[in-house]
Amino acid sequence: MALFNNSPEKKEGGQQGQYPGWLVAVTWIIAILMIALMGFSLYTYFTGRSLLAFLKMPGADVEVTRVSNMPEYVPDTSYESVERSANPDTVLPAGSRKEVINYTVTAGDSLFGIAERYEVEPESVLWANDVLNDDPHLISTGVTLKIPPVDGILYLWREGDELDKVAAKYNADVQDILLYTGNDLDITNPVIEPGTFIMIPGGWRPLQPWVVPVAAGDNSGVTAKIAGPGSCTPDGGFFGTYSFVWPAPYYGDVSGNDYWSGHQAVDAACFEGDSIFASDSGVVIYAGPISGGYGNLVAIDHQNGYLTLYAHLSGFNVACGQSVSQGQVIGFCGSTGNSTGAHLHFEVRQNGGFVNPWHVLQ
Repeated sequence: MALFNNSPEKKEGGQQGQYPGWLVAVTWIIAILMIALMGFSLYTYFTGRSLLAFLKMPGADVEVTRVSNMPEYVPDTSYESVERSANPDTVLPAGSRKEVINYTVTAGDSLFGIAERYEVEPESVLWANDVLNDDPHLISTGVTLKIPPVDGILYLWREGDELDKVAAKYNADVQDILLYTGNDLDITNPVIEPGTFIMIPGGWRPLQPWVVPVAAGDNSGVTAKIAGPGSCTPDGGFFGTYSFVWPAPYYGDVSGNDYWSGHQAVDAACFEGDSIFASDSGVVIYAGPISGGYGNLVAIDHQNGYLTLYAHLSGFNVACGQSVSQGQVIGFCGSTGNSTGAHLHFEVRQNGGFVNPWHVLQ
């Protein structure tokens, strides 16, 4: 019998077939094509190649890009990085030191420089060392100083002390003392043995001033006399210009202490024997040695409310009562008095009070 027969056949009962032959043929063709397409789909899925490539048609070398939920990572070959080598030296964060350091003063040291080296304020070093009596000039070679770990008061606990009273005395909070880890205290039951040093972080007290006292004069309104063997009371003399020049050879160079609350002067850098100059015109009211750590001192009254002092000199080039002009040589750099090395201690006073020299120097 032929596969396709368009002629109608009679079935039993005399009924005609339900589907024509051509329809059955089309159905088979469609089924075969679907099976072929499914096969090609599986081919492209597993090989990543298109159907056109399989048939060798123009443009058939284009690969099929798969789509997934996450993009495929492709490293950027143009990326540049900076190599970091291992550093064996550990840099500790600021404030990590908890212990008190005993430091022995050497030649050329200053209280300001020592404090800066250990990252504390110079006042904290003064408060921690009774031997200095709040005077930064009293440091000398060979003296051992206690350097506190943080700014505040390093306090020696005494019999009968109470935390709240000690904290109040130094303007601090009890909690700050208890919580400071360097004190190693039990905050629930703090017991401090007499003779133990504790740190009062942020504590402070007024500094006792140690300066050359001056007596107000009738003419200048500042001074007519400084007690000591080099003093005199001049009558008349040159007047100042209200401008001040650097009194040492190396302009702006500081050796040791700069101006701060415990050192109301500038230590100008100079070498032994260098010339020292009058910062402004005036009359010399002191030229000689003096107590208080200043060593050899020259003081000039500018007779306009200002007074300048030049300390630690190795020698003099003027006499008391002499008038001097701005820039004139008045003495020579030295290290007399309480000093660990040659420098010039330079003070400016106005109407009896201290002035930061940096505010008036040209």
